[in-house]
Amino acid sequence: MKVLKQFIDGEWIVSTTNETRKIINPFNQEVIAEVTEGNDTDAKKAIKAAREAFDEGEWATTSAVERGKLVRNIATLIERDKEELARLESLDTGKTVDESRDDMDGIADVFHYYADLAGKDAGEMIASPIPDTISKVVREPVGVCAQITPWNYPLLQASWKLAPALVAGNTLVMKPSEITPLTTIKVFELIEEAGIPAGVANLVLGPGRSVGAELSESKEVDLISFTGGLETGRKIMQSASINMKKIALELGGKNPNVIFADADFETAVDQALNGVYFHAGQICSAGTRLIIEESIHDEFVEALVKRVKNIKLGSGFDEDTEMGPLISAEHLEKVTEYVENGLKEGATLAVGGGKPKDPELQNGFFYLPTVLTDCSTGMDVVQNEGFGPVITVEKFSTEEEAIHLANDSIYGLSGGVWSQDIAKAERVAAKLRMGTVWINDFNIFFAQAPWGGYKQSGIGHELGVQGLEEYTETKHVYHNINPQPIHWFGMK
Repeated sequence: MKVLKQFIDGEWIVSTTNETRKIINPFNQEVIAEVTEGNDTDAKKAIKAAREAFDEGEWATTSAVERGKLVRNIATLIERDKEELARLESLDTGKTVDESRDDMDGIADVFHYYADLAGKDAGEMIASPIPDTISKVVREPVGVCAQITPWNYPLLQASWKLAPALVAGNTLVMKPSEITPLTTIKVFELIEEAGIPAGVANLVLGPGRSVGAELSESKEVDLISFTGGLETGRKIMQSASINMKKIALELGGKNPNVIFADADFETAVDQALNGVYFHAGQICSAGTRLIIEESIHDEFVEALVKRVKNIKLGSGFDEDTEMGPLISAEHLEKVTEYVENGLKEGATLAVGGGKPKDPELQNGFFYLPTVLTDCSTGMDVVQNEGFGPVITVEKFSTEEEAIHLANDSIYGLSGGVWSQDIAKAERVAAKLRMGTVWINDFNIFFAQAPWGGYKQSGIGHELGVQGLEEYTETKHVYHNINPQPIHWFGMK
């Protein structure tokens, strides 16, 4: 089996240790690839290449329009290789290939969107209060950016970081999750094909404890962007303080989906399922906290459970499959423990709660889609992110109580409100402390709208104009066009 390599300073290379890692298909535990396993030494090489490309190369001073053309080349190549990328993503993560195809469309859109923005920001002239002066504000690239991506949406999350960083004129080092690197490796092949200069975009493969730590701590890195778990995010934030580098952190969520009695019942039930069971619930924005108005609670749960029982588990390449496996044996164990602890806390198992019994699924990391009722905000299963196909159900009786329950969390990434009363829906959305609130929909995002969280869901934004601004520094340029002596010192 060919060993897939890292991409540093325009070359595909193996790690300094020659160690490798086998990549496993979570559906059946078959080895689907072998990749080189980098370490901190490899990370240092990549950082050095990115530093030199920024400080001594021409990328940062290349016109924004030209950078935009090259980024658009990447989008076009992604569209060309959509089927191969979707296949790799499904092999790597276990998600359905239809979902992966949708991901690829969204990924290409992200590169197109930022290519469109290139050259649109010409700065801002400010009316100076001082005669004979010119005052302007310009945006410049941050410098060397370290980018660490998660295993659940490997290429989607990579695109949210790569496209704006490149358009803004930065150089970068990316580290994908060590268990799902395949599509990121492929997209770096496309980056090379697109004509991005050597050293501008570098890829290091390996674990967070060595590669990620070096990227976080290096004084040669100017910004670090990380998507992943809260505890790792805290460590990165501490490490980044060594040289006060800029940080952009997306650290997950425990997202409420509030259902009022006047909601469109059938649609709300359907979207409650869509909000959680895509990719087996391994989504930071999954609507895993279902908060239902008391008068429809029992009927809603009954309808939900009926649908959940019919969810078809299987291979992501089977057209009938609706939900694939979890990512790994370790994660399966975590989700299992998460549900067991919820039951110990007093939650009631309405459906699911274990591995499927189907013999064809025994080699995969499958967990049944699960619904836990009789939940309250005092439970760990309600407060902590389980990152699996598990819904917890709470109930409320007043609008004020619904808002209080929804906001009772350390997280603030996203949430949903379901009501046909437009005024009420807008009123509740305005009071939810979350970066994104959907009204009568769930889990929708697109390149034009910013994505980021309140509270411990993170710092900064991705997507939208705000996602591009994260990769820039703001500079004020003051120009005195008629300088005169002040005669302040030494004139008496």
